[in-house]
This record gives sequence, C-alpha cells and structure tokens, in this order.
Amino acid sequence: MNTSQDILITLSGENSMPTTDFVATLFDGRSNPNKVTVAFTMAVNALKKGHSATIILMVEAVELGKPDATKGLDIGAPFDPVSALLGKFLEMGGRIAICASCLQHNGMQPADMAPEYAIITAADVIDLLMHAKGSLQVS
Repeated sequence: MNTSQDILITLSGENSMPTTDFVATLFDGRSNPNKVTVAFTMAVNALKKGHSATIILMVEAVELGKPDATKGLDIGAPFDPVSALLGKFLEMGGRIAICASCLQHNGMQPADMAPEYAIITAADVIDLLMHAKGSLQVS
C-alpha cells in the first residue's frame, strides 16, 4: 500500500524500495519472541495510524525472513501471534527488508527468504532510518 506519506526517494539496493514514515529495526529472531512480537505489534500500529512502515531484519532476525519462520511465535495475550501480526502488516502495505550482510554472516542466501521481502545493504538501512519520521530499534 503506497500512501501519500511515502517519500519518493528509492534506496540504492538492487531491490530498491521507497523509504517509509516508520521503521522498526529488529535484531533478535526466534530465540526472543517477546522482542519480535513487540516490533511487529508497533509496526502494525503505525500502519493503523496511517503511516507507512518497514521492518528491517538484521543480525539473528534475518531468520524471520524465511517463509513460515514466524509460525509458532506466540507470547500470549494481550498480544497476537507473530504470524497473525505479519499477515496484518503485509496486508496493510507494510514492507519487510533484510540485511544482505547479515544474511551472508548467518550462512543464508537471498533465495532462502520469502520472495516478497527486499534484500538491502547497510547504505539502504541508513537511508531508511534517516528518512523515517520515527523509528524503533529492538535489540
């Protein structure tokens, strides 16, 4: 979902994507479902408030870019399971970006990731953060 709030600057990466109003940078993966849940909850809420949003998966969080990787992540009420949050996030136009260097460092390839997610560079991460109206770093 492109909104009038999207900045018309594209990132330098091969799968360039527009910058967004809200960026959540997530460093933990399945080993820390609390942090994953909070990051996705905040990103969904940014979309509900009419902002565009991107979640950047870095360090161990890149594992969440694999298809069905969020399945079973559920910390319980009052939070929704991460799979449901991810579905809402994508349905509402949210974007997932994955750090290319982090993928390589963790022994993964872009082909291992869900095809709808963008693989981005460190420079792209900086562009996303610098152009966002707000950000959340969950580390």
